[in-house]
Formats: sequence, structure tokens, C-alpha cells
Amino acid sequence: MGIQHSPARWLSVGQIAKRSGIPISTLHFYETKGLISSERNKGNQRRYPRHVLRQLAVIRVAQELGLSLAEIRENLDSLPDNRTPTAADWKRLSSKWRSDLDERIARLEALRDQLNGCIGCGCLSIGDCPLRNPDDRAAARGPGARAFDRQR
Repeated sequence: MGIQHSPARWLSVGQIAKRSGIPISTLHFYETKGLISSERNKGNQRRYPRHVLRQLAVIRVAQELGLSLAEIRENLDSLPDNRTPTAADWKRLSSKWRSDLDERIARLEALRDQLNGCIGCGCLSIGDCPLRNPDDRAAARGPGARAFDRQR
């Protein structure tokens, strides 16, 4: 039990917070969600390996792209444990994220380009709106709001 590695390789939660610009409470939250991990020293204090700083940078970029924490964790789980993500790791992740982002941008551009017509008509009738739900296609996808479901 406890850290068996050189102390220079490990950082306290305060050091991680200062270096990353992420509040300590958020670091603890990320840890409960499985996005990062720490070990405990003999004094039962959290210690993080240095590569967590790179993982935190990846998490911030992913959040800026609009990925959920579950999606981020899934992607981080694809990385080998206990090391800094490499350029090859980043290339693999970013190419997948780029594809998702391109799809999201296309949906947003289509919505933006058609938005004036919808506002102009003022019908607000989601059941038969020719813009958002032609022929009530959303009903076939089940109950609830379906306009922005990622699985189309």
C-alpha cells in the first residue's frame, strides 16, 4: 500500500490544481468519475503521477468539443495505463473527435441555415413542422425530446 516510486514523479492535489488551473474539487470529481486516478502516500494524502497533467489537458479539450464525461472516460480508457499520452495516442483520439465534431458542425449549420424559416412561420408545432420534424419522423424514435439525439 502507498506509493513505491520516486517522490519527484508524484504531485500533490494542490500541485496538480496549480499546474493545471483546475480546482481541487473538480480534480476530486474527475477521480470519482474515473477520469484520473491517484495513490495514497503513507500519510493517506492523494498523490498523482505527473502524466495526469496531460490527461487533464486532454479532458479540457474534450469538454470544449462538447464530449460528455462518459465519452471522455471511454476514450481515456483506451490509453495505456500509467504513462503520458503520446503523439500517436493524441492523433488517434483527435481523429475520432474530429469526425464527431464535423458531424455536429454540419447539424448546427443546417439548423442555423433553416432557422429563419422556422422563426418566420412561428408555428412552433413540433408534431408536423416541416423543418424540425417532417411527417412526424421523431415519433418513430420513441418518447421524449429527440431533436438533438446523437444517435440519428
